[in-house]
Amino acid sequence: MPEPTLLWQPSDAFKSASTMTSYIEWLKKNDVAKVANYEELWQWSVDNIEDFWQSVWNYFNIISTSKPQQVLSSHKMPQVEWFKGTQVNYAEHIFSNKTTEHPAILFKNETEKLVEISWAELEQKVSSFKHFLASKGVGQGDRVVAYLPNIPEATIAFLATNALGAIWSSTSPDFGISSVVDRFAQIEPKVLITVDGYKYGGKAFNRIAEINQIIQQLPSLKEVVLISYLNANSQIDFKNTTHWNKIDTNVELKLSFTRVEFNEPIWVLYSSGTTGKPKAITHSVGGVLLEHLKYLSFHNNVKHGERFFWYTTTGWMMWNYMQASLLCGATIVLYDGSPAYPLMSTMWQFIEEAKITHFGTSAGFISASMQAKVTPAQSFNLSTLISIGSTGSPLSPESFDWIYKEVKPDVWLASISGGTDVCSAFVGGNPLLPVYTGEIQCRALGCKLEAYDDDGNAVLGEMGEMVITEPMPSMPIYFWGDVHFKKYTESYFEMYPSIWRHGDWTEITKRRSVIIYGRSDSTLNRGGIRIGTSEIYRAVESLNYVKDSLVIYLDKDEQDYMPLFVVLEESIELTDYLVKEIKNTIRKAYTPRHVPDKIIQIKEVPYTISGKKMETPIKKILLGQPADKVISKDAMRNPEAIEFFASYNLLSR
Repeated sequence: MPEPTLLWQPSDAFKSASTMTSYIEWLKKNDVAKVANYEELWQWSVDNIEDFWQSVWNYFNIISTSKPQQVLSSHKMPQVEWFKGTQVNYAEHIFSNKTTEHPAILFKNETEKLVEISWAELEQKVSSFKHFLASKGVGQGDRVVAYLPNIPEATIAFLATNALGAIWSSTSPDFGISSVVDRFAQIEPKVLITVDGYKYGGKAFNRIAEINQIIQQLPSLKEVVLISYLNANSQIDFKNTTHWNKIDTNVELKLSFTRVEFNEPIWVLYSSGTTGKPKAITHSVGGVLLEHLKYLSFHNNVKHGERFFWYTTTGWMMWNYMQASLLCGATIVLYDGSPAYPLMSTMWQFIEEAKITHFGTSAGFISASMQAKVTPAQSFNLSTLISIGSTGSPLSPESFDWIYKEVKPDVWLASISGGTDVCSAFVGGNPLLPVYTGEIQCRALGCKLEAYDDDGNAVLGEMGEMVITEPMPSMPIYFWGDVHFKKYTESYFEMYPSIWRHGDWTEITKRRSVIIYGRSDSTLNRGGIRIGTSEIYRAVESLNYVKDSLVIYLDKDEQDYMPLFVVLEESIELTDYLVKEIKNTIRKAYTPRHVPDKIIQIKEVPYTISGKKMETPIKKILLGQPADKVISKDAMRNPEAIEFFASYNLLSR
């Protein structure tokens, strides 16, 4: 592979004004650590885990009822405890930033104009809803769940739930009935907040029938709050239902906060649920608070008064992550609707309209914008834009180049990778370091991430298994209901006892930047040469007639077979000539060993709701497992796409 191109270099002024530099200077001033650059800072942070996280606590002036008895109970994962003896509240830290100088929330959907919500209005609405929840018997440790789009009411309800010391969980209203029940039934919620439907791509989707069925299957519910998002006269079949607009917003009560033990739950997130019931991943209040302050302040460089946006739904961990911009005193920018409606350029125009400072999206959206030949720099005023964040899947080198050519030549592109498991990123952006084509800038502070070879040795400049060898505060405290930590241990610690195996193939370069190659359980290992599926996609999807692709490596009975499924542009058929061209493209980019055995044209690639290609479930189906046993269609963005693979006969190869 050719050497990557240097695309962006922070100026001295940019580095000097960064929160990361402020933190480094604070460490020196307080005789905590003396480091000369980021590499030294990272090394200190992972060699001195307790000192590092104590410094984060002190730097951000964490509000707690008492001082910590100890920072970390043990370095042996899992089942570690952080900052034992302290009591904190996430929402309390958010409202410590309230101001009259800029709004707290900006919101827009497909049909309505951009609206502002001031900090004073947000505080009043949160206080009112908190008072309502308390009046319905909700208290510390109770679960409040939401079936909501990415609208201000979701943020208000979360902050009220958290202020009360209760536990939050959410899904978006495009989730199917069984998918919602599989998630929420595990945690036995007391209150459900729901909309009557949602809008997407210019169409309205009424969900009253689905909501009634969901409620019937959640016997723990005591109260339902209905938001009339489509129809002011919507009704549901539940006796104890309160309409959102009937909740008293004139409660003249000062917003107060219930501080809970550092290691108590803040929310429950869920694995994709493509096989079996989704794992109910439970994070701690304190762990998430420290991790989000660290990552958004240092690695995203989000500051007071800036405007932070990430395109997401409430069913993806990025929604939870996005709320943390309020921790930094920034304005959170929300959007509900399709990112490509009415045009593929809609989100790029939204940057201009909302004067967004930090714009977050997915690698898939950037790729789609590139293929649609969108020209943001020519079409819109992007002068407020400082950074672009990308996550969800590896960002191709071509997408890196497109951002700097077609979006903004001096923008800071921060590709990140983490996940629901930690509700943050292990690797990502850095305001002190350059951006190279196809590479993530750095490993995050306090995250001792290594690439392990087949013998379990840390390697540089080689692809290896991604592992984290020291605890992080935002690692799950447990999976809800997993009493003996069985599922938890199997998920992360089965391959390497007491070492977190994340399931990605990664490379730490000689410059200490990072490359993610895709999931390690779907890696292509032919003839002793291993590459990630993302590399095949990069090569194949560089061809202008290939819209999407899915490669599956099947190894069984000491034989292997690797089919490549491709989605072609409309009206194009897969001819022998195109098959030959696709194979030659892969051969030139990588090795003859990674040329697929067969190329098959399909209508669409199966995706999870969060936008990930379903490589592993499709592999299981092709190896003979029943589709209904390995995939929950409710966890899919396009469930009809599975039908082709369920009926595909490998013998026809």
